[in-house]
Amino acid sequence: MPLTKAIIVPGNGAGDVERSNWYGWAKKQINKIPDMTCLLSNMPDPVTARESIWLPFIQEELQCDEETVIIGHSSGAAAAMRYAETHKVYGLILVGAYTSDLGDENERESGYFGRPWEWEQMRRNVGHIVQFGSTDDPFLPWEEQQAVAEGLGAVLHKYTDRGHFQNKQFPELIDAVRKLMAAA
Repeated sequence: MPLTKAIIVPGNGAGDVERSNWYGWAKKQINKIPDMTCLLSNMPDPVTARESIWLPFIQEELQCDEETVIIGHSSGAAAAMRYAETHKVYGLILVGAYTSDLGDENERESGYFGRPWEWEQMRRNVGHIVQFGSTDDPFLPWEEQQAVAEGLGAVLHKYTDRGHFQNKQFPELIDAVRKLMAAA
């Protein structure tokens, strides 16, 4: 299957996603890549980011399929991983991914963290997995980011100075999408 589409699933609480973090910038850059389309939408239930709402939205509204790479940031990465447990996708690019509710009530209410992660099933359903993480992330312990990389066998891009990846631009992400296109 070729890679024809990227969808960006933002972190919770992002507000207007076109103007938040690197999301709108990345959408514009990916849409410049020949034969690629990038979708970015304000998510329903943007604060709690409930799995029961976000995963159907990814399937029905964003029409994620086997020609899609899901770019998930923070809680968007958790959504991308849970989606990949039950759906085949071309690839995952996870940014600031983690494995637990971090002791946070809002994260617990999202529904992503109340059961074990199905790493093997995700690996079967996803052709390519890339992860970006930073040891200085103020929200996510490095151990959780590392656990995601190990569980998925992800190509891990480890940084020490990116925090929670809330910059306005993210050129390394675009490079990762281009590499996936070349592999297609």
